[in-house]
Amino acid sequence: MTPKTGTLYGIGVGPGDPELITLKALKVLQRVPQIFASCSSKNNYSLALNIVRCHLNGAGLEHLPFPMTRDPKILQEAWEKNARRVLEVLEAGDDAAFVTLGDPLTYSTFGYLLKTLKRLRPEVKVVTIPGITSYSAAAALTHIPLAEGEESFYLVSGALGAARLREVVEKTDNIVMLKTYRNFGEIYQALEELDLLDRATCISRCGLEGETVVENLRDCQGQSMPYLSMIIIKKKGKGY
Repeated sequence: MTPKTGTLYGIGVGPGDPELITLKALKVLQRVPQIFASCSSKNNYSLALNIVRCHLNGAGLEHLPFPMTRDPKILQEAWEKNARRVLEVLEAGDDAAFVTLGDPLTYSTFGYLLKTLKRLRPEVKVVTIPGITSYSAAAALTHIPLAEGEESFYLVSGALGAARLREVVEKTDNIVMLKTYRNFGEIYQALEELDLLDRATCISRCGLEGETVVENLRDCQGQSMPYLSMIIIKKKGKGY
C-alpha cells in the first residue's frame, strides 16, 4: 500500500487585520500540524505568521528563508530547497499550510513554491484558499470603487519604478499600484507629469498598526514611504 501523502494548503491571510481571514482558512489553520511562512534570508520575521498567531492551536511553525535578490539561479536554489522541506512534511503523511499576505496567487511567494512543488512531485495535492487582497481592503477603507459600470482597472507593480504606470495609463480607467515605497519619488514625478496627482490616493499599512491614508499626495513629496504602501488612481476623479 502506498503511504498517504499530506495535503499542502496555500492560505491567504489578508492584508493585516486578523479578522479578515476567511472561515475556511481559519478551520484549516486550527487543524493542520505544521505551518510554513516565508521570510527574508536575513531574519526570521513573517508578517503573515504574526497575523494568524492568535488563531492557532499549537501547530508547529517554520520559516522558509528566501534571499532578497533578482539572481534567477540563487532564487531557484532557494525555491527548490524550501519546496523539498515542505515535501518532507507531506511525505511523512502530515498536512501543512503555507501562509501568505493577501491572496496566495496575487504577487505572492506561494505561486513560486506551488510551481516548484508541482515540478518536483506533480501528484502532490495542493489546495489554495483565497484571501482578501490589500487593494480590496484599501478600497473598502477609502470608499474608492475600483471599477464601476464598464470601467476597467489595472493592477501593476511599482517595484521597478514608474515604467509600468506609464505603460498602462492610456489602456485603463483606473490603476492600483502596489510596491510603491522604494520608488515613490519616481512614481510621484510620473503622476505629476501625467496630471494625476489629484486623482491618486496613497494607502500605507492597510489593516495594520500605523495605517495611513493620504488623499493629497503633495503631502508626501520628498518623504520616505512605509514598506506596505500602494496608490489607487482614478483617472476620471475620485468621485467623492
